[in-house]
Amino acid sequence: MAEKVAKAGVKKEAGFLYYLDKDGDISRAKMARKGERKGRPQKVARVGVKRAKGFLYFIDTKGDVSRAKMARGGVKRKKKAAPKKKVAKKKAAPKKKAAKKKAAPKKKAAPKKKAAKKKAAPKKKVAKKKGRKK
Repeated sequence: MAEKVAKAGVKKEAGFLYYLDKDGDISRAKMARKGERKGRPQKVARVGVKRAKGFLYFIDTKGDVSRAKMARGGVKRKKKAAPKKKVAKKKAAPKKKAAKKKAAPKKKAAPKKKAAKKKAAPKKKVAKKKGRKK
């Protein structure tokens, strides 16, 4: 969970991004919109927070400076093995005797068609380039 580092009580306006700058003070920048230029950042409150390693600093809903521990390279949790479902065995159905088929009279084989030969594509004539005389 987050813990409060400094109370500032900054009132947030819509259309601005509030953040903790390099000096540890609360600044705001106009959010970029289509066709609009974003202005230079403005200092809203001088707080002078010293940052500690491994924490994420942000401006909370009440306008105060808070920090939260960053999740970095922790041990991955083991996945719980899903309980195996018991598979119900199906009863084998009694086999039916195959009915005897009568032999069908043989048909005469149709004459095979010869494959049509493809015509070779005509060769393109290469135009000779005219060289310049020296």
